[in-house]
Amino acid sequence: MDMIIAGRSAQALSGRTIEIKNPATGELIDSVPRASAEDVALAIDSAVRGRAIMREMPAHRRSAILRQASDTIQARHEELSQLLCRENGKTIRQCRGEMTATARLFLDFAEEAKRLRGQSIPMDAVPGLEHMIAYTQRQPLGVVVGIVPFNYPAELFAHKIPGALAAGNAVIVKLPEQCPLTVLEIGRILLEAGLPGDALSMITGFPQDLGDGLVTHPEVAMVSFTGGVVAARLIAEKAAATLKRTAFELGGVDAMLVLDDADLDLAAAAVVQGRLTNGAGQICCAVKQVLVAEPVYDRFLSLLLDKVKAIKLGDPQGDDTEIGPLICEAAAERVHREVQQCVAMGAKVLAGGERIGKNFYAPTVMVDVAADMPCLTGEIFGPVAPITPFREVKEAIATINASPYGLQASVFSESVHHALGVARRLEVGGVVVNGPGSFRPGNVPFGGVKQSGIGCESITDTVREMSHETAIVLNQRSGL
Repeated sequence: MDMIIAGRSAQALSGRTIEIKNPATGELIDSVPRASAEDVALAIDSAVRGRAIMREMPAHRRSAILRQASDTIQARHEELSQLLCRENGKTIRQCRGEMTATARLFLDFAEEAKRLRGQSIPMDAVPGLEHMIAYTQRQPLGVVVGIVPFNYPAELFAHKIPGALAAGNAVIVKLPEQCPLTVLEIGRILLEAGLPGDALSMITGFPQDLGDGLVTHPEVAMVSFTGGVVAARLIAEKAAATLKRTAFELGGVDAMLVLDDADLDLAAAAVVQGRLTNGAGQICCAVKQVLVAEPVYDRFLSLLLDKVKAIKLGDPQGDDTEIGPLICEAAAERVHREVQQCVAMGAKVLAGGERIGKNFYAPTVMVDVAADMPCLTGEIFGPVAPITPFREVKEAIATINASPYGLQASVFSESVHHALGVARRLEVGGVVVNGPGSFRPGNVPFGGVKQSGIGCESITDTVREMSHETAIVLNQRSGL
């Protein structure tokens, strides 16, 4: 499958390609161009032309394009879900859920394109300025670069790119090299819906081949990145030279607190769904540490282990499969290495802890974990749940707040007063009560604090961050 430059199918100028393989079977699905800095330069040139076109496009037209794209995604829902399952490895049920969310996000941004509004400013609040009228308008930034990761490629594309287009920007998208095919199809759907060609380029390739143009070029106004902290720091350093806007949606050691009055069965199910099965644990806001009140610790652990034993791992295209492979062999190797490091430091594995074939990893539950182990100092990007007891709620809160990360958290309690009391004390971007923290509808602001990100994404926040406010003042002094 070709990438897209200036709205047209394009091969890499070098002629090199990348093979896209099914993580579950190793089957070769397709190949995509292995782009270079020269291809990036063409995309930037196109986007500079496209920004003028998009700036002049009326809101109703931008809305209509996004709405048409949403309708087409929904019409091709099963086809796109199957393609995503084959290239990404998530279960078909999860892929169908992702495509449903993608279509909905496009529709929501189509509506938001018509809601961009400024404000009227009462100038008579300032003595001597009574003769003036002032108001503001939202204007597009110009060229927005979106960098999309592999774990939820279609949905995370939809959290960024329709918002940039709704605001009137031209976009360049760096696709995940492991699974770009479904998102490329969505890009073609946008073009078929009427998006001007110069407003969209979609680059496939490895970061080391692409150069720094996407984050350093002076004509790029904003870089929106979802991924890891190390890459975000590099982008921030390079983007700083031209004072670009940056939005970073990063990861963290997302915590779940299970209080002594919690519904333990519900909490155990949330660990399974919010960490072990969903995306095989490869989610930035997945539950990555579970802190359980001592009086209910043993009962909770027993319930969780019973549920883990029942998880069905296997062919992701099977309707009853609950967990598929990790994205690649290197990812499975990394997860196993980090689990083994924890074991060597004193942790105990109660379930899982082993690779199955090349890319699969068994859902894993660990206890006796300590703060200096890899499972708590950073993200293990796979189906691994460390469980820790706590005596006092304030100690558990202090443990969470001591982390350099702060993306999402969750609290389980049958007392709304207890749950909300904990939630307001947590130094994180979002807290879910009686549900896993891996929760992200488009209308709820999503973004981390500390090392978990900069900025916030939602239907309204994304469009505002990808536009700027212009103040217009009219001097109407007259003899009246």
